This record gives sequence, C-alpha cells and structure tokens, in this order.
Amino acid sequence: MKAINPDQQYLSTRQSAKILQVSLGTVQKMVELGELIAWKTRGGHRRILTSSLNQQLRRRKRCMQERASHHQHLALGIFKRHESLVQMQKSIENWSIRIELVGSMDSLEGLMQAVSLYPDIIYLDSFIPPVEQLHLIHYLSKNIQTRRIPLMVDEAFVQLHPGVLEMAKENAIKIRPLESEESTMTQELEELPEKTNLFTYSLYDTKTDKKENQALEALFVEALNQVM
Repeated sequence: MKAINPDQQYLSTRQSAKILQVSLGTVQKMVELGELIAWKTRGGHRRILTSSLNQQLRRRKRCMQERASHHQHLALGIFKRHESLVQMQKSIENWSIRIELVGSMDSLEGLMQAVSLYPDIIYLDSFIPPVEQLHLIHYLSKNIQTRRIPLMVDEAFVQLHPGVLEMAKENAIKIRPLESEESTMTQELEELPEKTNLFTYSLYDTKTDKKENQALEALFVEALNQVM
C-alpha cells in the first residue's frame, strides 16, 4: 500500500481498511459502532481520523496486557445459534483454566471483534454454514492481526473441505506486515504474531458428554500453550 504521511490527520475508508487489514464493510461497521471516529465530506466520502486507528491498536495491546496480568484468556466464539453460545459458556465455567467467552451471532460482527478485541483464541461453531466458515477461515488466516490466533474448527467440516488447511497455510505464508512511515502503527503491526494456527475439535453436546467436554478443554489448553 501507499506509505501514509505521519502528519496526515485523516484517511479514506479504503486506506483505513488496508491499515487495519479488514474489509470496507467492517470499517463502516466500526464507524457505526463508534470504534472509529469519522465524518463525511460534502461529496459524501467518509474520512477516518488517523488517531482513532492508533487508538484501536493501543486498545488491543492494553487488553492483552490486562488479561496477562490476571492470568485470564479471552475467547471469541462465532455462533449460528444462541443456544450453542449458552452451552459453550456453561461448559467453560467448569474448566480449570480461566476463559472469558465473548460471543457473536453474526460473521461480519465476529470478524470485526476479532480485529478489535484480538482474542487469545477463536472458536467457530459447527452450525455456521460451510460458505460462511470458508470465508471466516480465509479472512482470519489472511489478516495480519488475526492469522496467529488459534482457530478452532469442527473436524467434520475440515474432513469435508480438506483444502481449508492448505488455504490457511498459504495465506499465512504470503501475507507480510504492511509498511508505513507512521512509527506507532508500524511498531504495533510488527509486534503482532505471524500466522494462524488451525485446530480441529469434535462436535459434542456439552450437557451429556463430559469426556468430550474435557477433550475440548484440553484442546484449548494445547492451542493456547502453543502461541504463548
């Protein structure tokens, strides 16, 4: 991308999307939710304050430091059904490791949360339609800010679509940190991990299968330990 002038106070939506490595739609959603500060020109073009992009990066780093100090992990779960989220929350309460689960019932919202929250682990519900899962895996493994976060995917889905493993690996190899003249952004981006780690879990009912529940907890621990 074109180098950004450190004295530039605002950026276009497209420039902001490249810096945050998100889609244009995600940037627009972040503006609507107040995650980014923006206004529109007389011509109807949206302009994003550069300082609000820096604030996003600082917020992510601060959240990571706070979680580390309290020895607590943050998990982001993207679900299709609310009852699946509730079951997952109840299951995690009984685990030996401390995990706070933030749930999203929408794929686009989940992608935005993955960028803004920078969770320790991301869980994709098996009930998410295959096309959406492929999109999520592709994006998360390609995005510089999320590609190293452990990604939990249903093993039955991976068996049906074995290409997702190669897709994640291919994206991780090709993508490199963006270059920028803005020192703060550059430093924050370079400190982010380098690629996504894909893990598969077995579908189970948390209400009836204690052994599978324990297996999922062990898988979470393995994934978290691998990137620590």
